[in-house]
Amino acid sequence: MQQIAIISDIHGNLPALEAVLRNIDRRGIQEIICLGDIAGKGPNPVEAVDIIRERCSQVVRGNWDELIGLQKTDKELFTWHVDRLGEERLRYLAGLPFCIDMVMSGKRIRLLHASPQSIYHRVQPWDDEQMRLAMFENTPETGKTEADLKPEVVGYGDIHNVFVQHLEQRMLFNVGSVGNALDMTQASYAILEGVVGGPVTEPFSVQLVRVPYDIELAVQHARDAGIPEEEMYIRELRTGVYQGLQ
Repeated sequence: MQQIAIISDIHGNLPALEAVLRNIDRRGIQEIICLGDIAGKGPNPVEAVDIIRERCSQVVRGNWDELIGLQKTDKELFTWHVDRLGEERLRYLAGLPFCIDMVMSGKRIRLLHASPQSIYHRVQPWDDEQMRLAMFENTPETGKTEADLKPEVVGYGDIHNVFVQHLEQRMLFNVGSVGNALDMTQASYAILEGVVGGPVTEPFSVQLVRVPYDIELAVQHARDAGIPEEEMYIRELRTGVYQGLQ
């Protein structure tokens, strides 16, 4: 059996990222996949991008990664990060793939940032059933057609809200956020466990993990860096309540 850690939505929060990586290392997990939004919001975009590039075997593109990497907006909330990342890191963010398809324990698994429709299309656990079932669709963005087999398990980030649901014998799960949790004030990630590759059905599990970290250190980093929308960001870290920065 193999374990793969799935992390997402780092948002430049270095204390949270380091805490999660320590937890992953203590478990002896060798492979890490990141579901995007590496930079943005938080004060350490350079460190976050460099660490993710070093530690993760695969990374998909998030909405913040695209807006920053392609410099698609001139809002200070984004340009602050653009100014610090440098051209080479921006090219890296802009070139990240949309999704990852893999097989584990005979199950077809798709990992992406937000939805198969768009990295900007947000799906919450309380949305209507048809909207959640659409998470299993093949779209041009996924590189698949209706003739291709659809995933049986879909994991994503984006909403910063951890959950797992079963819909018509399929599994939908959200890994939450490493650096900007909006359901409780702890970092989160997921562990997939099973046999990688091959069509044979084997035991398979998804574990959702919460990791405490030094929030006040992250707050001090934000204050020292003078990030845009600093107070809103700090309130999100301290309360886990959305303030409008997602």
